[in-house]
Amino acid sequence: MLEKALIRLPAKHQLLMHSDQGWHYQMKQYRHALQDRGIKQSMSRKGNCYDNSVMENFFGIMKSEFLYYKEFENVEHFKLELQKYIEYYNTKRLKAKLKMSPVQYRTHFEQAA
Repeated sequence: MLEKALIRLPAKHQLLMHSDQGWHYQMKQYRHALQDRGIKQSMSRKGNCYDNSVMENFFGIMKSEFLYYKEFENVEHFKLELQKYIEYYNTKRLKAKLKMSPVQYRTHFEQAA
């Protein structure tokens, strides 16, 4: 899976690959494959979920709002619908804590700075 992903990776990127501490993510070959392509690896420390909590939260919301309630005709249909959901999530869906969308929050924060 990693090899297939690396083939599609643009030459210029700033990719951060976050994972848990599974044995396959710790393998020397895996770590070197990422490093050779300029991908920064991030893993949670044992017993420390805080650096992973943002993505875990997003995936939980995405599953409950998007994945579990739709049926997809094929992979291409899934990709199209996922792009639409991510656009909605970033620009229109209000985060309760922020009382605005993530894009609105970043724009507001940048203007205030």
